[in-house]
This record gives sequence, C-alpha cells and structure tokens, in this order.
Amino acid sequence: MKLVITGFMGCGKSRIARELARRLDLKMIDLDEHIARSYRRSPAQLIKEDGEATFRVLETKALREVLRTNAAAVIALGGGAWIKKKNRVLIADYGCVSVWLDAPFEICWYRIQASEEDRPLARTREQARALYNRRRPVYQLANIHVQVPVNREELIARIERELATDKGG
Repeated sequence: MKLVITGFMGCGKSRIARELARRLDLKMIDLDEHIARSYRRSPAQLIKEDGEATFRVLETKALREVLRTNAAAVIALGGGAWIKKKNRVLIADYGCVSVWLDAPFEICWYRIQASEEDRPLARTREQARALYNRRRPVYQLANIHVQVPVNREELIARIERELATDKGG
C-alpha cells in the first residue's frame, strides 16, 4: 500500500503520516525532508533561491523517485505537491490512496506562526489565506477527506476506517 497525505501547511501531514506508518507497519517518507537531503537545501531555500517554478520541478522529480523506489509507504507531501496535476496523475499511476487533512485556516495559521520553519509562500496572514483558499478545491480531489481538528487518535482511527472501507469496496 502507498498512502499519500496532503493538505495545507500546518495541517499535521508529517505527524499524522508518521503515526499512520507506525500503526500500519509501513515506511514513512516526508517528501520535503527527502528533497532537503537530495538537494542539500530545504524547500524554503530552494523556493527563495531558485523560484517556486524550479522547486516544483524538483518536487515532482523527488515524488517520482519516492514512488518508484518504495513498494509500500506513507508519504507526507509538501503543502503544494498535490496542487500540480502532474503530481496527482503520478500518484494515481502508482496506485496510491490520497488522504486530505482538512484543517481550518485558523489552525494552520496558528501552527505556521508557532513553527520556526521558514514558509516563503505564507509570510503574512493575507498571503497564507489567499493560498489556502486557492488550494482547497484541489485538495478536495483526494480519495479520503478527513476533517481536522479532532484529536490525533480519532483522526488516525478515521483514516484507518476509510482505508478498510476503500479496500473492501
């Protein structure tokens, strides 16, 4: 099984992917961490130094590599990876199940502000809100939609129930 977790920055993709991978006994891959190791620069550095368009090309290349070389895994995508149609097609071609963690903007913004991570695409509340609103309709294309906030245990249980239903149907 390949499972991809998508959603806006700050929605909890990495944390939920890590816990799901542990419970499902699968490898956990954080796409942003994979990119940082591969290119020796963080996604934020790549965006600031080379531009978002160049970063998105590198992101797709990294996603293809991760999907090709891992038989089973839970993959936490970067907040913008799912937005590119090319990436959604790639994810579908590899038979992945996609999960959208649908967190309210206020939760995401709180976490963005609390984080020490550089977020060049969400420097201000207005910039982040506009990006959030543009991306939401595309996130809705995921196979499984899970509302956040609920506590982590309930969130994981909901995803596991959806996966069991998806496998059985």
